[in-house]
Amino acid sequence: MNVFFEESGSFKAGSVLSKQGDAFQVELPGGRRAKVRAKDVLIEFDKPAAGDLMQEADAIAQEIDLDFLWECAPDDEFPFAALGADYFGDKFGPTERAALVLRMHGAPVYFRRKGRGQYQRAPQEQLQMALASLERKRQQALVQQGWEEELKAGKLPEALKGKAIGLLTKPDKNSIEYKALEAAAAARGISQARLMLECGGIASPRQLHEAKFLSEYFPHGIGFPSVQPEALPDDLPEADVEAFSIDDVTTTEIDDAFSVEHLSDGRVRIGIHIAAPALGIARGDAIDAIARGRLSTVYMPGDKITMLPDNVVEVFTLGEGGLRPALSLYIIVNRETQDIVATETRAERVFVKSNLRHNHLDEHVTEESLAAGTGEYPHKEDIAVLWPLAQALFEKRQQARATYGLKREVQRNNDFNFYVDGEHITITPRRRGSPLDLIVAELAILANSSWGAFLNDHGVPGIYRSQRGFGGPGPKRTRMQTTPAPHEGLGVAQYAWSTSPLRRYVDLVNQWQLLACVQHGVTAKLAAPFKPKDADLFAVVQGFDDTYTAYADHQRRMEYFWCLRWLKQENKKQVPASVIKDDLVRLEEIPLILHVPGLGVHARGTRLMLEVVSIDELTVEASCRLLHVIDAPSASAPAEEDEAEEEIIETTDLSAESEAEAQAEASAEASTEPQPEQSGDAKQSTEPTGS
Repeated sequence: MNVFFEESGSFKAGSVLSKQGDAFQVELPGGRRAKVRAKDVLIEFDKPAAGDLMQEADAIAQEIDLDFLWECAPDDEFPFAALGADYFGDKFGPTERAALVLRMHGAPVYFRRKGRGQYQRAPQEQLQMALASLERKRQQALVQQGWEEELKAGKLPEALKGKAIGLLTKPDKNSIEYKALEAAAAARGISQARLMLECGGIASPRQLHEAKFLSEYFPHGIGFPSVQPEALPDDLPEADVEAFSIDDVTTTEIDDAFSVEHLSDGRVRIGIHIAAPALGIARGDAIDAIARGRLSTVYMPGDKITMLPDNVVEVFTLGEGGLRPALSLYIIVNRETQDIVATETRAERVFVKSNLRHNHLDEHVTEESLAAGTGEYPHKEDIAVLWPLAQALFEKRQQARATYGLKREVQRNNDFNFYVDGEHITITPRRRGSPLDLIVAELAILANSSWGAFLNDHGVPGIYRSQRGFGGPGPKRTRMQTTPAPHEGLGVAQYAWSTSPLRRYVDLVNQWQLLACVQHGVTAKLAAPFKPKDADLFAVVQGFDDTYTAYADHQRRMEYFWCLRWLKQENKKQVPASVIKDDLVRLEEIPLILHVPGLGVHARGTRLMLEVVSIDELTVEASCRLLHVIDAPSASAPAEEDEAEEEIIETTDLSAESEAEAQAEASAEASTEPQPEQSGDAKQSTEPTGS
């Protein structure tokens, strides 16, 4: 005897070996044995054989007309055998019974299963809706198949035009557009992005890189709602100084400016003037919500996404030719010793006379011209006063670094500016560590350190950056916190970012706190927007740290992209480079660091000629191989160079903040757009690594 039965939602047939009570011991055609309960058995039969029955039943089931079968079925629940006689007539044997079960069970749109062997036909209205849905799916499958074939042939379907970015960034994976793209890419053996690039769905890899970043961090777009800053205080005093700023030619968010007043007894009063948006933005207002949502201006070669709306920036940027609201740190300096003998912080309006630009002045303002007093340029006398002070401040920081067991900071010789025109890139070297750089950097570090102490003296919390090695070897740990602590890399007792409030939310928060100290004195702790141990202040720290890191990663990735674009654009087949360590090299013409597999053993600083083997802008990767050695470094190369190279390795390979941040943060405030401050965490590892 044979049985046709249900097991785990499917139907099988087998030969009965034995029966005990209500259970059968059944051998299936493949030889497997199974225990089958009597209630799961639908048909008992002698002929045909179990294997033959399943084959014949499958064939007959495919020929059963479901529409006619549905017409024959009663409205009420029925056993499958009751319908068999009406449909098959006298030929309703075991094979036809099994075929009927298979057909009805496989057509839930027509028949609903109500139990073992029990079914009920679907209501006519629901059947019509279900059939219409199936037809739509069938048509969609045909459309999807057509799109898939077009994509595999390298042609973009008309229906997918304008949808490529959405399909590659945040797709609806249930849509037929995505399914067609996914299937076509799999069939071609390439990524979906590369397929879209080949088909013309995306204009260039750059478009995709930028779109991915925007979709994650600016899903609602980069535009601003209509907002207006609060009116400035009527009693804001006017400073009796003329200030000037020093920035790159592309900078629009001018945060800092300086002034010099000559006093008696060989002293000068130097003003460090910082744009004061905190005077027109209140914690919790609409502009604060915008700034807190963005947390920082995003910089990338050729473009930026500002933290604040343009109309707000225009009110507070230290543009030349007018009175601008500012938070000013005044220091009185003994010109003979360069010692600071007094400090004062004020909220005021400052007349900004000039916006000086690195691009125009760097070649004129050199160490040699300052020493000789030669050259003609704006604010020459003021710069001549600031230069020795900056040198003295730098030396004091180096002495402090020495107490932490650190060597002197070593400036890299060159930095690079990126200028983008459409899809064309110009990368120009710029000497790092110029007098103007040092002046801006040292005065900014002084302001951030002094104002950090100012907050602490008033018992007002702020957001500090600390860097400590805890006495151990290896990279220093840099963190943001709400209490002061030394920044060993910079050689300062405390360091609170306060000099870029138009570009960083942390600086805006610290400026609110500083204004409370200026305006309320000993009661500042009660009047400050953020009170001691304010949980919201901790939330700002955490949110800023994560977001700022993500922005910096995007900046580095786009700088890497444009370096690769430059290599292709200039048709560079061979490029000079120098060894950093092991197989890590730095190209000389652009700020690109690459791993060169199989490079061999070379001394640090060895100059090499590399062949550019491949460049992939989509994956942002480049491959090079060694052609020959140009020259090796002399044995008398200074030890400081070794330290500088090691610092770059730490920041590039480990993505960790290390002692190198001392140099990076020092140049943070002297940075240029579109690499904003080329700054703190962002600039220190701006050179990407290749493969």
